[in-house]
Amino acid sequence: MSNKTEHILVIRLSALGDVAMAQPVLKVLSDQYPHLKITVLTKKGFASIFKDLERLQVVEGNFKNEHKGVLGLYRLSKKLKPLQLDALADLHNVLRSNILKIFLNVKTKQIDKGRTEKRALINGSQFMPLKTTHQRYADVFNILGYPVNLANWTPTEKASLSLKLKHYCSSSNQKLIGIAPFAAHKGKMYPLALMKEVIRDLVKDYKVLLFGGGNHEIELLSEIENEFNNAISIAGKLSLEEELQIISNLSLMLSMDSGNAHLAAIYGIKTVTIWGVTHPYAGFAPFNQPSEYMLLPDRKEFPAIPTSVYGNKYPKDYELAAASIDPKLVIEKIRALV
Repeated sequence: MSNKTEHILVIRLSALGDVAMAQPVLKVLSDQYPHLKITVLTKKGFASIFKDLERLQVVEGNFKNEHKGVLGLYRLSKKLKPLQLDALADLHNVLRSNILKIFLNVKTKQIDKGRTEKRALINGSQFMPLKTTHQRYADVFNILGYPVNLANWTPTEKASLSLKLKHYCSSSNQKLIGIAPFAAHKGKMYPLALMKEVIRDLVKDYKVLLFGGGNHEIELLSEIENEFNNAISIAGKLSLEEELQIISNLSLMLSMDSGNAHLAAIYGIKTVTIWGVTHPYAGFAPFNQPSEYMLLPDRKEFPAIPTSVYGNKYPKDYELAAASIDPKLVIEKIRALV
């Protein structure tokens, strides 16, 4: 590895949480190698996740329109080629990124997703912690000649809030707790009735901010906001960049195994996660969060957990596995940490 300025393109598309998990790794990479130029290719709307990394630029792909299909990927490659790339780090390794790599024709390394060991974890033949997704990302840069030591990570600094955002946050100097009660699949969610028990207790002493997205989630969170005086839903009211600024000022985030947990971890916010049919052993726990912050169902009662890596597959009687976690346990954990 030389000290000349080299330019690496990093590809991480897909879901919000997967993209957010790349941020701590890229922060360490940027801090360790200040001479390195880094461009991140991600989905449209996700650029703000990397906004605080000053030496990093973001290119957003519009894969629903302009960059859709093989022709769209070719069009995207023509946009990227003038960047004079020296290497490509594929943190996604799917058909879309593989086609793009052919068009770009530069030195490439891609993530090893560990499919074999993940299958063993799911089928129950090997129940043990697997390599984290963050380390899998870091390994790609290690192979490219830029070893990344994640132990050197420091949190992204919290943001100064605008008057608009202070409107949602300021209230008698109460500590702010974020709650993100939704996930992509029902098997990963804590029942809303139980989450309301948690909120009912927390609003006595803390200001609770509710996170979510999509019309149905916005509607449900609005109902919770109306039910509890000290709970405010910000769902659908702010941009992702504004939500991140608020998240950076939280005292604690309570989330499912979902994107908001990873967003909070970027800022070193204490992040309590509730798990259903997925499990931290698969490598998707939020970055640098202790295992005691992760609340899991009893595997004696639900021995097939994890039933899938992403929570999209599970036996019928496992749908409400997360419901076996007592709300009192959740409340006690949050109060102890705050």
